[in-house]
Amino acid sequence: MARVTVEDCVVKIPNRFNLVLLAGQRAREIASGGELTVERDNDKNPVVALREIAEGSIDLDNVRQALISSLQKHVETEEPEDDAMELLAADTNVAGVPYEAMTEGAEAEDGEAELAEGEGEEAAPEGGAPGEEPPVSDNA
Repeated sequence: MARVTVEDCVVKIPNRFNLVLLAGQRAREIASGGELTVERDNDKNPVVALREIAEGSIDLDNVRQALISSLQKHVETEEPEDDAMELLAADTNVAGVPYEAMTEGAEAEDGEAELAEGEGEEAAPEGGAPGEEPPVSDNA
């Protein structure tokens, strides 16, 4: 009975590979509680799905979209529009601070960090690391 059903479905979906994919998706929908559009007649879900496709009682576009969304691993998100990207990239005030001042401040902080590192090496006590207290001797 299934072979006759497949031959009937090929009229609706000429590509057998697409037919298998769509029938499999519809069978999964039926297994998860989808409403049947034909009588079951003691048939299994794949056969019922093929019969539904052959009779044209289901919307193949809906099944195709469900199949595509079930196979997608990356969910497409909306990318910001060009206008929004231009606003983000523009030299504008951020929280009242001009963009130039923010970048100059970052350069100044880098220079201060280099100075602090150089000073720390010179001020290191003997036998210790920079920032540590000198060792206490008991001979005093």
